Amino acid sequence: MNDRIRALLNQITALENDLQTALQEQQSSMFFQIKGKRIEFEGSIKQAHLRLKKGFFRWLVTNRPQNLITGPVIYLMIVPLLILDLCVSFYQAACFPIYKIVKVRRADYIVFDRQHLGYLNWIEKFHCSYCAYGTGLVAYIREILARTEQYFCPIKHARKILGTHARYARFLDYGDAPDYEARLEEFRIALGKMK
Repeated sequence: MNDRIRALLNQITALENDLQTALQEQQSSMFFQIKGKRIEFEGSIKQAHLRLKKGFFRWLVTNRPQNLITGPVIYLMIVPLLILDLCVSFYQAACFPIYKIVKVRRADYIVFDRQHLGYLNWIEKFHCSYCAYGTGLVAYIREILARTEQYFCPIKHARKILGTHARYARFLDYGDAPDYEARLEEFRIALGKMK
């Protein structure tokens, strides 16, 4: 990796950190505070949320029919998601200590906090919990696999691929063979020093 690419990657990382900080500052101005596992809204916001809440029957009548029809198909996906969760979590628990890779914290990816939103009825909160689990699980698994890829084969592909993980940009270029073994060991050591 040449110096220009390394500098650009460092700039991207700095910009991503700045963006995260700005987003957190914007959210904190949205009249809520995080207190442990609870999220508390200002009294006036809480009241406004409750006024916007649709009752179950009104929600049922105004909901799109295709959403109700496909609901069972969507919720059947919980079975493979749970099996995948179990298998990947077992893999991480069994193998990461052997490889000296810092484990991925599940709570950083699977977050259930939408139940604190007063404008959602119980079925909407249930939908939100399902989506939070599914998308959080995929992100959790992606990070476990990204760390695994960094350990075993931190080499970019020859062809451009869509949706690469954050670690991919720093991988070795395709065909960049000099000192491969030493550089591979550097990638492995870095996985044990992560925060």
